[in-house]
Amino acid sequence: MTQSNILVLLWSSIMGINKYELTPTLLLITISLVMLCVLCYKLTPSTSSPPLPPGPLSLPVVGYLPFLGPDMHKQFTTMARTYGPIFKVQLGSKLHIVINSPELAKVVARDQDHTFANRNLTVAASIISYGGQDIVWSNNNSHWRKLRKIFVHEALSNKNLDACSSFRSDEVRKTIKNVFGKIGTEVDIKHVSFLTESNVLTSMILGAGSRDVGEELQMVSMNINEIFGRPNMSDFFPHLAWFDMQGVERDMKKQLKMMDRIIESMIEDRIKSNSEKLQDGVGDREGKKDFLQILLDLKSQEDGTSLDITHIKALLMDTMLAGTETTTTLMEWVMAEIMQNPDVMKKVQEELAKVVGLNNMVEESHLPKLQYLDATIKETLRLHPVVPFLIPRSPSKDCTVGAYTVPKDSTIFLNVWSIHRDPRYWDNPLEFNPMRFLSCQETRNWYNGNNLNFFPFGSGRRLCPGLPLAEKMVMFISASLLHSFDWSLPKGEEHDLSEKFGVTLMKLKPLIAIPSQRLSYTSLYI
Repeated sequence: MTQSNILVLLWSSIMGINKYELTPTLLLITISLVMLCVLCYKLTPSTSSPPLPPGPLSLPVVGYLPFLGPDMHKQFTTMARTYGPIFKVQLGSKLHIVINSPELAKVVARDQDHTFANRNLTVAASIISYGGQDIVWSNNNSHWRKLRKIFVHEALSNKNLDACSSFRSDEVRKTIKNVFGKIGTEVDIKHVSFLTESNVLTSMILGAGSRDVGEELQMVSMNINEIFGRPNMSDFFPHLAWFDMQGVERDMKKQLKMMDRIIESMIEDRIKSNSEKLQDGVGDREGKKDFLQILLDLKSQEDGTSLDITHIKALLMDTMLAGTETTTTLMEWVMAEIMQNPDVMKKVQEELAKVVGLNNMVEESHLPKLQYLDATIKETLRLHPVVPFLIPRSPSKDCTVGAYTVPKDSTIFLNVWSIHRDPRYWDNPLEFNPMRFLSCQETRNWYNGNNLNFFPFGSGRRLCPGLPLAEKMVMFISASLLHSFDWSLPKGEEHDLSEKFGVTLMKLKPLIAIPSQRLSYTSLYI
């Protein structure tokens, strides 16, 4: 059948007439209409989306997976020199988009923040977050906004942080006393920092006199971090998740069970204690409530702020795991960089002697005056961002970044490790130089995520909610360790700043250092 016959049949079916009844005029009209439609179609501006970002060639099925190295942050930085500041990497069946410039990071984290505020859960993240019901891994929805509001305004408000200052002071003093008892011997800096931080957080969660879970928590935290660092085929090929070939699901469920035991015992003890007080006629406790009690009080609310037991456990999980691992990893890097740079250590200790005095111990009131130490910590975060890609984002719809299409549900890596070392924005970027932060007028506002040349804690909606406490603790612990002691490496050891890539960027080798007494009066340490 010819094309003209097809057009005739089509028109006749529409008009309900026989093809033999069509006049030449009607046939001419039919052909004209068809030609007009074709012409209009060709003249209509194209609505096709911009292309996907460039990227390396990938193998069928597996994509670029076989070519990934152990240091993805460095590998992606090198690839950006070939493919540009935004490129795609196909890993299995999952498309990943890597952002390597502050200009494009601003588009993602600020200009289109709402679109890019979702998460793309890995198997490990889904398990440890109770299916994305916490603050870190939840999507941008009403549930997440409620949890973040509770966490920021109840647990980490300025008022509550001030009220908990005695917890921090007590634990830091205990740490100094403990290290004093180890003078002349080897001290694991991260271990000491972890126990201090975990005891502070436990006190904030449970109140004064809470039980010590630091050792157990550190073991679980290390295991969870190791599991997160494993490449997992189930994440790249969801259809294979049932096989759990790397054992990630199995091993993470074991760690969840251990964390559940710690958290549930805290909750059960508190519920039992509240019940006993109620029976004794004591009633609700007056005065400041610890974080756990605040959460339990919200469990039965009917005003839209109520939380179920899973939400409570998820919030406590975030507080105890994310709050300890990231802070203590940073602490280790700070001490490592200061020890490797004697001039920096000299300036830090001179500032401490001037602000605190050699006959006094560091107090929180001293911290705002320690500007050089503050700049040193920022410079450490510039070179060693604790979370080198931040927590990956995922767009809720197709969008455009840098003239390229970024598809819905793709995984977005913001390579802050690369951005923090970009010579276009940092003079001598590989040099450790705290003075670069002192020479800037906005020294005290670098952490708010507005400057996309430096955003180690994220930006926009996903800015780290634990930032106020993390900043206080890193300053307090590092100031106290450096004011109270001089530090040196064990005999025969050399400085090593090698990295171990994972969700967090850790030192490859733990920092082991030997303390010696720096202050004149022994009574200050006891």
